[in-house]
Amino acid sequence: MTGEIDIAGVYVHPLLIAAVLAFLLAELVAWGLGRLGFYRFVWHRGLFDVALTILLWAGLAALITGGSLAAAFTG
Repeated sequence: MTGEIDIAGVYVHPLLIAAVLAFLLAELVAWGLGRLGFYRFVWHRGLFDVALTILLWAGLAALITGGSLAAAFTG
């Protein structure tokens, strides 16, 4: 696992940065899916958006930690 990242004197865990990036990316993807009309086929938009955010967060965490999801969330 990588160490903390120093941002203006504040140490931030890399998974927190991955969570913020995943949220922003999920919002961008949701906007694009909304423009395409994809949400007509989705039963529960809120649940879909939460699942999308979690999947993106797990993927970014795996990239940050070197590809191991187990190492990303267990430390």
